[in-house]
Amino acid sequence: MIAQPQDNPGTELEEFREPDAYVEWQQREGVRVYEDFAFEDLNALELSSWPRKGGKGAVINIPNPYLPNDAHVVEIGPAGASEPEHHLYEEMVFILSGRGSTSVWFDDRRKQTFEWGPGSLFSIPLNAWYQVFNGSGSQPIRYISVTNLPPMLRLFQNQDFIFNNSFEFADRFSGEQGYFSGEGKLYRGRRWRANFVPDAANMQLYGWKERGAGGVNAMLELPQTNLAAHISEFPVGTYKKAHRHGPGAHLLILSGDGFSVLWQEGKERRKCDWKTGGMVIVPWDDCFHQHFNSGATRARYLALRGGGGGQRQYNAGASADLSIKLGGWQVEYEDENPDIHRMFEEELRQHGAICKMKAFIPSCTGELGPTHIDQRD
Repeated sequence: MIAQPQDNPGTELEEFREPDAYVEWQQREGVRVYEDFAFEDLNALELSSWPRKGGKGAVINIPNPYLPNDAHVVEIGPAGASEPEHHLYEEMVFILSGRGSTSVWFDDRRKQTFEWGPGSLFSIPLNAWYQVFNGSGSQPIRYISVTNLPPMLRLFQNQDFIFNNSFEFADRFSGEQGYFSGEGKLYRGRRWRANFVPDAANMQLYGWKERGAGGVNAMLELPQTNLAAHISEFPVGTYKKAHRHGPGAHLLILSGDGFSVLWQEGKERRKCDWKTGGMVIVPWDDCFHQHFNSGATRARYLALRGGGGGQRQYNAGASADLSIKLGGWQVEYEDENPDIHRMFEEELRQHGAICKMKAFIPSCTGELGPTHIDQRD
């Protein structure tokens, strides 16, 4: 007997809702969740109790249903410590304020403990136990971590598997002495490989003339993780070339004042002002973004990125430096919308500052500024 087609069953049936293991985890944690991509001051962000972390915290999601990563802001009280934990997702940690230490281990007999302060950056080895200690008896410590928890939970659909898995990734970390010593090695393409960066705000950077206007940069490679980071700095009165890539790059402002402009092809531009301690996140797929220094000092940011699941990867030697006319991701100065430069000059006028982009933008009404890393303000 051949089944006969039926009419649309209509509204009497229950609507099917796809379960989301990551959203269910957030609800179970009971922690405050922000859905946004621009934050004025992470040290002033309002937090709620987070028992898992042994203090207060918040989770940050970009307004995009595809979440390649998320961010956790955590605060531990004076002389306090986080709860020991381990998990089957990767995590990069940046210290926003305070001084303390972190212990990491698979085996209690080979526990590694290292100290850190404001501006320190490190990665927690996958599924290793760790605990964070506040070294001050009077002041809290606060850190932000970028993780790939969303795609991991959505892949395995099981919180117990993520947070109570006993597998040891000994090829990534086995308790070896000096693992978090801060020693690193520089590779071609401005790539700095290290397990621990003591002070991202002041580490040495290297010329990246392809991105324009005297900027410097270091691509940070934290071993054995799919997460990555880079630091960029650019001079007073200048801005970087626009470029695009997938969502999820968290830009932490380490120094300076300025703004970023973000947009998708054919859509309205969004301007996000920033200052030291703030953060801007690239929220959309194929999102163009451009960074402008309108302050009185050189501007530096740390980008925490990566997270997997089809996200467009970075390659500083190829697409990131290549014009979109040649198949890359970058908009050259001569190809940018003239409104961009006019907006920047207007912003500088409001701050009583002078534009220094004459070497790159013929219509610039300002000065010849830095065109090479040896030309400082």
